[in-house]
Amino acid sequence: MDWTMWVEWIVKGFVLCLILLTGFAYLTWYERRALARIQVRVGPNRAGYQGLLQPIADAVKLIFKEELTPGHVYKVVFILAPVLTVVPSLVLAAVVPLGTSFNLFGREITLYVADVNVGILYLTSIASIAVYGIVLAGWSSNNKYAMLGGIRSSAQMISYELTLGLSFVTAIILGNSMNMIDIVNEQRGLWFVVIQPVGALIFWIATLAEVNRAPFDMPEAEQELTAGYHAEYSGMKFALFFMAEYQKMIVISMILATLFFGGYLGPFVDQVPLLGPVYLFAKVIILLFGMIWVRATWPRIRYDRLMSFGWKILLPLSLAIAFITATGILLADVLNNQLFFWSIPVVSIIALLVAVAFIYRDLRRKSHGRI
Repeated sequence: MDWTMWVEWIVKGFVLCLILLTGFAYLTWYERRALARIQVRVGPNRAGYQGLLQPIADAVKLIFKEELTPGHVYKVVFILAPVLTVVPSLVLAAVVPLGTSFNLFGREITLYVADVNVGILYLTSIASIAVYGIVLAGWSSNNKYAMLGGIRSSAQMISYELTLGLSFVTAIILGNSMNMIDIVNEQRGLWFVVIQPVGALIFWIATLAEVNRAPFDMPEAEQELTAGYHAEYSGMKFALFFMAEYQKMIVISMILATLFFGGYLGPFVDQVPLLGPVYLFAKVIILLFGMIWVRATWPRIRYDRLMSFGWKILLPLSLAIAFITATGILLADVLNNQLFFWSIPVVSIIALLVAVAFIYRDLRRKSHGRI
């Protein structure tokens, strides 16, 4: 390993962080404009053309805003908690392939930071670290409302991480690998969302709960917890929590696009490798709009129903989807009959309809007072 390899890693890591930080800033603009259009409002349109300079104005405001640290907090942990929340959102993107490779001055440059054989295991392990930042933020604030927000968020993230892990298992079974690049290459003929649409839907719902997005944003329910775990934070410390949420939205959309929507694959990507990042970011923008659309239209659900939905519906359904996928592939290989393979999406949709029927029955019982 020569020194040029280190330079390549450092440059690619810097560029990836720059992309995510810029994406975070303009995702706030994208969300505000999309919400305004959905809700028949105007949205930011004063700072620059169509409000494009609004994220810069917000960043300047937060940088120069006065920071207040209450005297009763545990200062070391209080300062460390936002860092523990924002760093995993950056590190997660290291194993997500943005494309194949291209030649620059006779050197092959890969369009990803790291090619890890167990890339999905890396994703699950790093994603689990983020919960520490939120729990420590609530505990170190020495405030009962912030502590309740931290406990709620940790319980929610742990609950939905199990579902998320099983969704990863579905992608591993379909791709026959834990390497992200291998999974993308397996989708050259057909995207996994066609084979397992329910698995992609479960992954998407679980990620909404993981990043505390509506309708799963109970840890930040202002009506109940006065802003939740970050109640005592202000200035740039608060901005770091805000940054972590939006960066995780981008990274999780990149992971979902990679696992189920073909990642960087698209027309002429083999002839022009730099088209790979363009295709991937186009898919990410569409998936982000789905998250924004949900926030604009779905009301926040009650916390007990949020937990029940995770444990009683999503977890058994994701387990069933993983079982259906594995069984269909095994029977297709053993019996050499592709009918079993194409029965996977059909049986999966039937399992989803059964889950929806259980939800409907439960809601009908509760509406009539029979708990």
